Amino acid sequence: MAEIKTVAVLGAGLMGHGIAEVCAMAGYNVTMRDIKQEFVDRGMNMIKESLAKLEQKGRIKSADEVLAKIKPTTDLEEAVKDADLVIEAVPEVVDIKKQVWEEVDKLAKPECIFASNTSTMKITMLASFTSRPEKFAGLHFFNPPVLMRLVEVIRGEKTSDETMDLLVDFVKSIGKVPVRVEKDVPGFIVNRVQAPASVLLMAILEKGVATPEEVDATVRRLGLPMGPFELVDYTGVDILYNALKYYAQTISPDYEPPEVLEKMVKENKLGRKTGQGFYDWSAGRPQIDSSKATDKVNPMDFTFVEINEAVKLVEMGVASPDDIDTAVKLGLNRPFGPFELAKQFGAEQITKRLEELAKQYGKKIFEPTKTLKEGKLEELLKKGKAEAEEKKEEDEFKTIKIEKLEGGITKLILNRPDRLNTISPELMEDLDKAITMLWDDKDTRVIVVTGAGDRAFSAGADLTTLITHPFDFLEHNRKGERIFRRLSEIPKPVIAAINGYALGGGLEIAMSCDIRLAKKSAVIGLPEVGLGLLPGWSGTQRMVKLVGISRAMQLALTGERITAEEAEKWGLINKVFDDDKFEEEVMKYAKNIAERCAPISMALIKRLVNKGGEVPMDIGMEWECTAAGLLFSTEDLREGISAFLRKDKPQFKGR
Repeated sequence: MAEIKTVAVLGAGLMGHGIAEVCAMAGYNVTMRDIKQEFVDRGMNMIKESLAKLEQKGRIKSADEVLAKIKPTTDLEEAVKDADLVIEAVPEVVDIKKQVWEEVDKLAKPECIFASNTSTMKITMLASFTSRPEKFAGLHFFNPPVLMRLVEVIRGEKTSDETMDLLVDFVKSIGKVPVRVEKDVPGFIVNRVQAPASVLLMAILEKGVATPEEVDATVRRLGLPMGPFELVDYTGVDILYNALKYYAQTISPDYEPPEVLEKMVKENKLGRKTGQGFYDWSAGRPQIDSSKATDKVNPMDFTFVEINEAVKLVEMGVASPDDIDTAVKLGLNRPFGPFELAKQFGAEQITKRLEELAKQYGKKIFEPTKTLKEGKLEELLKKGKAEAEEKKEEDEFKTIKIEKLEGGITKLILNRPDRLNTISPELMEDLDKAITMLWDDKDTRVIVVTGAGDRAFSAGADLTTLITHPFDFLEHNRKGERIFRRLSEIPKPVIAAINGYALGGGLEIAMSCDIRLAKKSAVIGLPEVGLGLLPGWSGTQRMVKLVGISRAMQLALTGERITAEEAEKWGLINKVFDDDKFEEEVMKYAKNIAERCAPISMALIKRLVNKGGEVPMDIGMEWECTAAGLLFSTEDLREGISAFLRKDKPQFKGR
């Protein structure tokens, strides 16, 4: 099958222009086609505006270079004749898609791959409009494509393995995270997992359990920026109505939208876009009265029906638990996937509540799945974990890079340069995995942690991460603390090479390293107080130990930023280097440690120094004596003394 070099995007609307922009940013030649010149022009203008912002933020070098790779047209033949991949993003109307694909099938070269960005329609049906169903699959991007990292790669009934593999590699090449959907089911993964929660929302309204404002006030109390009814208004009441109608026809009659929703659509009360929906939008965003929060609705019920649907997807062979968690986290900006949450609640609690919901609302889709009823959730999760471990390799980190250099130096690079290497739940998982991988790696003597690009070590936590419950936020912080602590405990020296902003969580990672080296232009700070937060990944504790209470108070209470040189005077940074020599000086520093210092000796010194501030001095000194005794029996000690006497460099082996 031919390599993908040229991409045709059909549709210049909200999704189409975004997909075209993403492909061009990745270096592909792109043709973007729509039926009218005004649609094409509007799409190109949106791309120009977006690229200008990205260039200003330093995410791309040249907006003009990217723009030059996009050819706008209204001619379908011109768009697809040389394409290696056609991505369709036209309106979600079967007749329109049928007409487009039948024409494209005649005009595209035989080896061209076809993909639809549909969010609802069956890939198998769309593929049937062409003569090449084996070369047809779904590529479901999320809005906005430039920012959202998830792409669902959906297999139709006749899609070949070769096509799936090629599209998975293509998605990786444009900087996105592919999740394979191995069975063509309505809603695929993310929308399907969410679907029963919409049914529950409508059932609450229909049964008169609570008003929209009561539900929204209750849910927003958990820290969500919008309640579910306000969100329906924001995205469009008609969007929910059409989705539920589709699911009622393809999954279960339980999805049939209630009369109240149908009435709103008929009266054109579609939410924000028409000025009236569940709320009045004529004067702007509605004000939700927080005092209306009620205990008549349990927000966890929405989570339970989503978990249930996720289990159904695994039972049907749609995707693995690991892939479903990844898709939901990336597609909905959530810190936890449904299976990660299922572990917290346990099958018994989930099953009991689902049975109650099914009975209360008369919805069969809420009934617990076979796996839950038979108490086999843990078994399913174990199997899923084993399968996930089998397919994961070292080079599959999504948000960090590992580079092994000569002389026992390993670089651990926080790799989200387009987002200033901010720390997402996914990055934390990758960091934890990388620490485990390097812990016993005999080839690694010194670890250098740094940020990708030249603007940031890490600008802190990814604030787009959505956390729905105070306990979840507590666990999110606790998890970060534990992972960062492992950096301080790994039995080899860790150097933080601060090559730009080190703010909030980024600074907390750096403080968890043993030695901090910084560019002169680096900027240091703990800005959490300005957001109503606190440095919750060990910042309040580590900062005190490094610079004392007074300086720690100054940084944490004011949120002010300081220069690297000022941080060096405080003792927070060990050494500062000129920007143009930074990389060279860091490597020289790391190489010097790797060559001169004995690995076992360094591991024990780390342990003693870190624990020294936590225990009484008598105990620390006892540990010190014990560690010295252990070192006395090592080959490295004998080599060190021998090399000193022969006036030569020691050749330490870590034994």
